[in-house]
Formats: sequence, C-alpha cells, structure tokens
Amino acid sequence: MQLRSLFLPLFILTTTCAWGDEGIWLFDQFPKARVQETYGVTLPDSLLDRIRRSSVRLNNGGSGSFVSPDGLIFTNHHVASECIQQLSSKEADYLKNGFQAASREAEKPCPDLEVNVLLKTEDVTAKVKPTSGETKGDAAATGRLTRARMASIEKQCASATGNRCDVVTLYSGEVFHLYQYKKYTDVRLVFAPENAVAMFGGDPDNFTYPRYCLDISFLRAYENGKPARVDAYLPWSRRGAHEGELTLVSGHPGATGRLATISELEFDRDVAYPFAVDSLRSLIDDLLAYSATSAEHKRIAADDLFSFQNSYKAYSGFLAGLREPDLMALKRDEEQTLRSYAASDAKLAREYGGTWDAVAAAYSEFAAFYKPYSMIEKAPARGSTLFALARTLLRMREESAKPNESRLREYRETALPPKRQFIESSLPVYPSYETLVVAHYLRALRGTLGAGNATVKSVLRGRTPEEAARGYVEGSRLGEVAFRKTLMDDGAALKASHDPMLELARLIDPEARRLRTRFEDKVESAILESASKIAHIRFAKYGAEAYPDATFTLRLSYGPVKGYQNAEGKAVPYQTTFAGLFRRATGQEPYALPQRWLAARKRLRMKTQLDFVTTADTHGGNSGSPTVNVRGQVIGILFDGNIEGLPNRFVYRDRSERSVHVSTAGITEALRTVYGAKSLLAELAR
Repeated sequence: MQLRSLFLPLFILTTTCAWGDEGIWLFDQFPKARVQETYGVTLPDSLLDRIRRSSVRLNNGGSGSFVSPDGLIFTNHHVASECIQQLSSKEADYLKNGFQAASREAEKPCPDLEVNVLLKTEDVTAKVKPTSGETKGDAAATGRLTRARMASIEKQCASATGNRCDVVTLYSGEVFHLYQYKKYTDVRLVFAPENAVAMFGGDPDNFTYPRYCLDISFLRAYENGKPARVDAYLPWSRRGAHEGELTLVSGHPGATGRLATISELEFDRDVAYPFAVDSLRSLIDDLLAYSATSAEHKRIAADDLFSFQNSYKAYSGFLAGLREPDLMALKRDEEQTLRSYAASDAKLAREYGGTWDAVAAAYSEFAAFYKPYSMIEKAPARGSTLFALARTLLRMREESAKPNESRLREYRETALPPKRQFIESSLPVYPSYETLVVAHYLRALRGTLGAGNATVKSVLRGRTPEEAARGYVEGSRLGEVAFRKTLMDDGAALKASHDPMLELARLIDPEARRLRTRFEDKVESAILESASKIAHIRFAKYGAEAYPDATFTLRLSYGPVKGYQNAEGKAVPYQTTFAGLFRRATGQEPYALPQRWLAARKRLRMKTQLDFVTTADTHGGNSGSPTVNVRGQVIGILFDGNIEGLPNRFVYRDRSERSVHVSTAGITEALRTVYGAKSLLAELAR
C-alpha cells in the first residue's frame, strides 16, 4: 500500500458533508461528537493524545507506532523491507529467512532509515502567505516567495530547537502549519518474518481480500547508543479484533484528491496515470527477467520489484476509478455546485470567477512537458542507488552554495541531514542490477524524448542504452562509502571527479533544472494560487470544520470491523484465520509457506484470527499504521486496502471498499508458536 506519487497532487478542502466513516482527520479536528453520536463511544482527549504521541513516521514513506517504553516500533514488513534487504547478503538473506535478534546487542542498525515523532504544530499562515501587494498577482513570484518563507521558518525552528521542522501546506495553500518532529536516526531491526509469509500471495493477492499475510516487523529507536525511552506507547492486545467494534487508525497517508478539480482529474486520467502504468509495467518486466536468472538476482531485486508492482496496481486502480462514468459524473456535479455558489455571490464572482479556468490552463501547460519532466527531473533512473547518490552529491554542493531561501526545496538547510545520512550509509550496491535499471532508464529516455533529443544524444554518445549503462556503472566508485564522503566534504574533489555516474547526472541536470523551473513557475505556482482560491470558496460555502487532503502528515481515521459483499454478491467475512492460510498454501510460489511454518502446523491454533477488514479511511502512506481499539490498545496493523477501495483516493465509499489489517491475535500466536520469540512477547506484555 506504500505509494510513490509521480505527479503534483492538488490538495484541497473537503466539505463537511462526510459519507459514512469518511475522514483523514487532523488530530485537533477529530470529530469526537460525530463518533459519539454514531457509535455511542466517548473518546477522551487523553486517549487521542497518547495515540498521537505513540505514532511514528518513517522516512521511506510508511507509518508505525511505539509499542513499548524501550523504543520498540511496530510497522509492516514491506515498510521495513528496504532495511531488511540492505542488511542482507548472499550468505544471510533476511528477506527469505527472516530475522530475530537474540538480544538487544544483536539488533542490526538500518543503514538509511529515519523515524519521526510529531511533537507540536503551529499555524504559520500569516508568516508564509504573500500579500497581493508583495507579488502584484504574479503567480510565479508568489510561489518563489512562499517557498523562501517556508525555508526560512524551517531553518529558524531547527536552529532553535534541534528538531526536524517542516512547513506543511494545508487546504490548498490557504493554511500553512509548522510541524516539529523528534527524529531518530539510529533505528535497528529487531524482528522480521520470512518474506514468504509476510507477503503471502505476492503480487497476485496484493490489493485483494481475503488475505493471509503476516506483514509485520519490529524495529527499535536508539538514542546515544541505547534503546530510546519513550513516554507514550500503545499497549498490546492479544485478542485481536471483534466484528463490529470501532477501530482507530493513526498514520501518515501520502496523498488524496477528494475534491480535485475536473481539470486535474482529467489530467491524471489522460496523461499522468497512463504514463505511470506503462512505465512501471516495462520496468517490472525487466526486473522479473533479471530475477529469473539466479537466486541471488531474485534476492537483489525483491524489494524494488514489490514496490514497483505495488505502485503499478495502485495506479491501475486509480486510473480505473477515473474511467468510471459515475465517479466522474459525481465529481463534475460537486465542482458545478461550488462554481454555481461562487457565481451567485457578486464578490466571489468578481475575485475568483476565472479560477477554474486558470487551473485548466496550468494542467494544459503541464501536459505539454509532463513526460520529459517525469523522466528527467521527477523520477530519473528509478531503482538505481548509484544515480540517486550522484544526483544528491551534485545538488547538495550546488544548492548549499545558495542562500537557504533560494534553494530547491529538498535541499533547504533543514533537509540536508537525511541527505548526508544517505551518502554516509553503508548501502549495498550491485553492479549487475545497477546496469539493468540504468539501461532500462536510458531506453525509456530515448523512447520518450526521441533519439534526436539533445539530452538523449549527450548521454548515449552513439552507444546503445545497454552499452552506455555498462560504461556509467562499471567505472563508478560511488558504491564506496569513503569515496562518497570525500566528494561530499571536498567541493574541489567533487568538481574534479570524472566518475561516470556523476557524469551521467551532470549531463541531464541542465535540462532537469530547466524543466523544474518551468514546472514551479508555470504549473505549481499557478495551481497552488488557484487551489487556494477554490479553498477560500469552500470555506465560504461549507465552513472550516473539515479535514484537508492527505500530505504525509499525521492523521486519524476510524471505522468498524466489518465484512462486505463483493462484485458477485458473495459475502466476504470480516476475518481470515490460520486455517484459511494453510488451505490457501499450495507449496508453489507465491503460496508456499516457510518450512518452520509447516513444522509448526500441528501446534498452531487454527481458528486464530490472522487478518481482518475495516471501513477506516486509509491510503498509501498508512502502511504500518496501528489499528487501535477504543481503550487505546493495539489490536492490529494496517497493511493494505482492497482493489475496490483504490478509487477512494478521489471519493470515499464504504460499500465494498475496505482497509486490510493484520491481527495482533495472529501475530501473538505466530511469535509464540512458530518463532519462539519469548523476549519480544514479554516486552509487548509490559
């Protein structure tokens, strides 16, 4: 369920007319009265505050929670899989065989993982938003000044507090909040099951239900070389979920477009999503072919392959939703209602009458260069660690020479520590895999831009994509940590270096920056300015008591444990059990269970709940979110949604749309019976 966006989401305000259990709520806006009225449950502020302080965000796009006072973090296996793979080797394959630390001393540091805990938020709208007099209505100037002020506020906050500080755009730019996070950069792997049971069913079962996955892992945050002591954590319930009980899901959903304009939805439907689906399908085919050549290649590609397959299914589901005539008709009706309201008010009509046309013009502009922008600037050489390192080194040096307020947003002063951690981390680099993904990228670049394109000609220099890829990868030293650190610390050495991968990054950077400037000045600024106006109209019509679209910031959703009827009218039960897992197991991938599970079969209690579904309103980025009962106990962990729920990115429905969770009942049984994880169970029981 972890999604990486390939386009700019337009964050806009949701109306107060919620459907069912709709809502990805800010904690200080959570609708306690509505929950009380609907479910007869009173949720005290103390409970919500403890859930908030126990929730964590992982910098790789996932969520999690503290479940012991000693910094123990509960998250998904697929959220931690990057760390698990980075720690693995041909001799010790923790993805395949699992990992269980025998002691605290045996817990293994993740090479490149940061965990954030939200400490406080502050409304800084007045400090961020330019006045019309300051920029004289110039959208590009407004965008530049807004970004500069955000960077300045973040730097001041970080310098004063030592915390991670992010200015977050809410309600389409009508509101800006400063988020302060405590950050943990020493995060260690404690426990992970085998990939075969964590991802049981593999790609065929992803985004489906019933599911039979143990998609869990445990990490630990450390401070000063010792397990972090945390003052808020969620107690563990061994019983799992009961049908009909209300659940709370706290996490960091990545992006939604509930009330995006029709222009944006049509752009996604006709341009962004088809390109994403085609690009991912091609890359997946190459990775599958590579994986089939040897067991080692299969291990090397496993984490990226899952991520790309997951994204492919997600975008396919989003695209299918936008191709639903009924969904688009509903969105057009919603937009027309708002436009009619604006037209009926003389002041609104005078100030904002052309707003929707401005959004349409911005997306028309974006459509003209979206593909090269995506290929060269937004997501170049996906899967290549070497290219990511090269671009980071070059841009860190170039951007750091500028005033903080003038830098690319991801290289502002407060964003540099994670960049340094990435460069200094002991990341594994596999030349055969690097050559594969770089060759794929160069083929796609040539196919998208054309063989006669100046950038394509400069990077290929008359070679085939495969020949060029070998040249860029085989001569690169960026896989050496010491070499990278030297280049990061010594600007002269970086400038003088002719490392082949640095050369590739240098060759595409001028065009990448040109496209970035065009995007920020002609598209992003215009969209955000217009979106802010639309949000203002929504405030005028519906009031301010509503949730903003998701922004990978902490939110709280709710909904009961509840089965559904599928498209064939068949009842789908709310839970699955170990008995169902073994019935589903065929012995052939992706339905082959690990040997230790087969050996433990007779000892397992087969009626134990394994997975279950709820109506909670969740999205990509919620992976790893704790599922909590009204007493504040963890009863599960969110790891997926069903295929029916993917269009909920645009409109919430709960007819057959469900969030999918692993039950703590099944986790407890597995830890006890299959893994003999006595110390971990004892820690969870505290």
